[in-house]
Amino acid sequence: MSQPLVASTPLSSLTPSTSLQTHQQWLEQAVQLARENHQQGGRPFAALLVRDGQLVASAVNGIHLDGDPTRHAELEALRKASQCGPLAGVIVYASGHPCPMCLGALVMNGIAAVYYAFDNADAAPFGFDSTAAYQTLGLTLAPQPLPLVKLAVTLTAADLYGSEPQSHDHE
Repeated sequence: MSQPLVASTPLSSLTPSTSLQTHQQWLEQAVQLARENHQQGGRPFAALLVRDGQLVASAVNGIHLDGDPTRHAELEALRKASQCGPLAGVIVYASGHPCPMCLGALVMNGIAAVYYAFDNADAAPFGFDSTAAYQTLGLTLAPQPLPLVKLAVTLTAADLYGSEPQSHDHE
């Protein structure tokens, strides 16, 4: 049996200078951005990159714009933020758990931690789930390549992804 695809790092071991409330505020912004993107015809994903309490970049999933399957929110935000210099130590706030492609890019850029609202189990009923990609690639999240922390947000998965279960390619 494969390892679980959702892992969590104890919050107390992360970014001690940043309060839980601050992490939740940034994450709420990412989720609202994802919701707006979904309401405008895009996929319900967004990411914020934050350094020292300052927004470095924000982005939404842009696959619907030109069919480019690499236009995931995390990668779009990395592209924008990389124009400002190295990204080591940046914190990512993402509406959903990163897929393997995005997680690899985050690790390679020295991202300090990822805080996310919804995991693959939350997204699966709505067709937004990267579990199959992790399994196909033989990737597990034990041990975690970087801290991945799920935090509660005010919206539910159904609020973000839609009330009707659907079938989509992951993210």
